[in-house]
Amino acid sequence: MATRVSYPLEVKMKAIEMRLAGIPVKEVMEQLNIRNKTQLKTWMRWHRNGEWNRLEQPVGKQYSYGKGPEYTSELERVKAENRFLKQQVDLLKKYRELGEEVSSRIVVEWVESVRSEVSVKQACEWIGVPRATYYRWRAEYENRPEDHMVEKIRELCIQHKYRYGYRKITALLQREDKVNHKRVQRIMQREGLQCRVKTKKRKPTGQPVHIADHLLKRQFEADAPMQKLVTDITYLPYGGKMLYLSSILDLFNGEIVAYSIADKQDTTFVLDTLRQLPSLRGAILHSDQGSVYTSQAYQEAVKGKGITMSMSRKGTPADNAPIESFHSTLKSETFYLEGLTCTTTAIVEQTVRDYIFYYNSIRIQTKLNNQSPVDYRRLAA
Repeated sequence: MATRVSYPLEVKMKAIEMRLAGIPVKEVMEQLNIRNKTQLKTWMRWHRNGEWNRLEQPVGKQYSYGKGPEYTSELERVKAENRFLKQQVDLLKKYRELGEEVSSRIVVEWVESVRSEVSVKQACEWIGVPRATYYRWRAEYENRPEDHMVEKIRELCIQHKYRYGYRKITALLQREDKVNHKRVQRIMQREGLQCRVKTKKRKPTGQPVHIADHLLKRQFEADAPMQKLVTDITYLPYGGKMLYLSSILDLFNGEIVAYSIADKQDTTFVLDTLRQLPSLRGAILHSDQGSVYTSQAYQEAVKGKGITMSMSRKGTPADNAPIESFHSTLKSETFYLEGLTCTTTAIVEQTVRDYIFYYNSIRIQTKLNNQSPVDYRRLAA
């Protein structure tokens, strides 16, 4: 016949404390050297029913509360009851650090965590909070933005260096759960997490003068990749010397399909960018009327790839708005945002390369159904 084990009161209270904290039964048994899980369940049942006196009774002499020979007088019974009540309150204070001033958030979180073990009524009695008050606090707590929502929004804003406004942050959150954009906007405004990108500036356009055919005609939509391309050059005056960026953008998904960085703005510079493209029979490449694009060498190289050239009207940068917008976005979300007004040439080049990778592969766009250009192209394929 197996020997019955009598566990000290301290072990029983510790086991109850660990179970209330959500520690699995198996782990509790291993740490406290408890042989039978049924014994642990029995202690938890006494705990839920308020039969704390039974925890102190030895094996073989278990009686219902207030009955049996365990108390020789009423005074002994009251002392035992007070002792167990004090132990229960100390247990709760140790678990959630519940002091005399208990915040509504802590009460709601604690009661929810022990609902699988005890009733709401019993839990509220233990901490001296009316049940109606608990339900009111829970309703208020559920209607307020949860801490995890605020932290998630903060993480996304930091991850993208405050380049996203509330619409794109909402789109990222909705990949995991439903959330209203107005709620995200309120949280970002309250926490100071708004987009910090510099406001873009636009200059008035001049009178148009036709030098080449304007084939694109501001029709910036494409039905397939590499069908309509736009190109331009922008200045990078942030390093030890002036640098220039030449890039080509695919209007199908806004992806940068070719780019070059150099310290000279000449025909060789733009040819290096063009050479990165494959042969594209029937495609349109649109640019402004810069001398590098109207040069004979560039025109011949474009024709050699089977591409048809299109040019903006003079003094009308809006005719090439997508690539102008990209260059403005690049500067706003890197050099302006990070305050890089004077740095090394190597840092400028690396910043541009890193951003173009981020822009193509990670940065979502609303017009692409909140996907990155690369993801949008892959899904379309």
